Amino acid sequence: MRGGEPLGRAGLALLLMAAGAGARPRPAAPGGQPRSSVVLVACDSLDGRLTFFPGNQTVDLPSVNFMKRYGAVFLNAYTNSPICCPSRAAMWSGLFTHLTESWNNFKGLDPDYVTWMDLMEQNGYHTQKFGKLDYTSGHHSVSNRVEAWTRDVHFLLRQEGRPMVNLTGDRKRVRVMEADWRNTDKAVNWIKEEAVNLTQPFVLYLGLNLPHPYPSPYAGENFGSSTFLTSPYWLEKVNYEAIKIPKWSSLSEMHPVDYYSSYTKNCTGEFTEEEVRNIRAFYYAMCAETDAMLGEIISALGDTGLLRKAVVIFTADHGELAMEHRQFYKMSMYEGSSHVPLLVMGPGVKEQQEIPNVVSLVDIYPTMLDIARIPVPQNLSGYSLIPLLHKKTESEVSPRGPRPSWVLSEFHGCNVNSSVYMLRTGKWKYIAYSDGCSVLPQLFDLTADPDELTNVAIKFPLIVHSLDKLLRSIVNYPKVSSSVQEYNKRQFISWKQSLGQNYSSVIANLRWHQDWLKEQKKYENAIDKWLGE
Repeated sequence: MRGGEPLGRAGLALLLMAAGAGARPRPAAPGGQPRSSVVLVACDSLDGRLTFFPGNQTVDLPSVNFMKRYGAVFLNAYTNSPICCPSRAAMWSGLFTHLTESWNNFKGLDPDYVTWMDLMEQNGYHTQKFGKLDYTSGHHSVSNRVEAWTRDVHFLLRQEGRPMVNLTGDRKRVRVMEADWRNTDKAVNWIKEEAVNLTQPFVLYLGLNLPHPYPSPYAGENFGSSTFLTSPYWLEKVNYEAIKIPKWSSLSEMHPVDYYSSYTKNCTGEFTEEEVRNIRAFYYAMCAETDAMLGEIISALGDTGLLRKAVVIFTADHGELAMEHRQFYKMSMYEGSSHVPLLVMGPGVKEQQEIPNVVSLVDIYPTMLDIARIPVPQNLSGYSLIPLLHKKTESEVSPRGPRPSWVLSEFHGCNVNSSVYMLRTGKWKYIAYSDGCSVLPQLFDLTADPDELTNVAIKFPLIVHSLDKLLRSIVNYPKVSSSVQEYNKRQFISWKQSLGQNYSSVIANLRWHQDWLKEQKKYENAIDKWLGE
């Protein structure tokens, strides 16, 4: 409802009744009825645990709840790389990060890569995209890429502004993230003016930047994004009493990679409990604003009678730690960062499902093709979600056989001084680093320890051995880690040479400028030593 209040829970329920979605016909056999249209809303940095109990007690998300009532929520959906561009490259290609070689926010897919949307267009779908895409190479700040390339250099520099909150406007200020609202408006108008008149099925993509933190101008080149910004309107949607204050290990007890991440994210200083609670509350309020944009899309589909004909998917590229494990942002395999929302509603999707299977964003590609009845390539890393959504038996599943009982996530970018590989299967989360020897692995029992406070790798050596063997059967991770190290050095040398005599000035004034300028020569020497290794 542009200009006024976003649609609430009651409004969504009424529009669904008007759209007749509660009385959908059962899906016919393939070819027996028109192919469904698809709407994918992908936001940035939404912790998937907020979409089900107990995380959903902290903030009111009526559009997510609406999708749960009339569709399915995945309880264990993961990013394949917890950072913007590599995650999106996996989602748009259906391939794991070590296959796309999207190592950091600067390196994604080639612009001419054939995505699921391209295939759908080639097969008769009308396609439309609005908002944030961010899956091709060449984007993000210079700081972002240089920080990723130099992660093996022996120095420690703060690369972000200290996380903070900022309250703007009054209780009438609904549209805080104006760019996202403009893109939402464009998508709503397209649904009402174009989609409603199409004779062919369509696929609509809306990419939102929220609830990603906002830029912090004091933080240097292209501003680190460490400000959690909202208005009183959204903050009132948050249940302060339900906000958990995360437990932190002491700095000396942290895993070495976690310490590097916490330090470079400017989180090793003192934070009061009130500061942490506010950062989390403001983040949840930003999630509530995101949810309202999803509601506008659902509302437009309902108003036009398209809701009963379209599969609606809501997800995110990764989560947000919001001060868990003494970090904000993502770039971590902890649940707050790696667990994403994934909800689906539409023709053939059984209502009120909570699906426990582990799934990941590479599954979007084969799912889209499945909906469009396009043959799914055999080389994809992902598996279609349709059998889970339709509750099909194993015998009805694709010729590739049953979906694996694990998901893989990996990270090779900035704020982490090692390549990281995460395997989630059953109650276990196994995290391996670098070459598998130089950095100790982590093992968490998510049933007994959902907050991931106790690394039990030493306690369960047989489990570690078994999971590491499984991980190596999926990806030769020591070899991949070595390839990334070589890539980083090559890219840095090329960048340094391109700057000529300006190198010292440019590198000093990136996001780490406040630390760098204190001992400029020391840090330049550390880089020279690394280049000579």
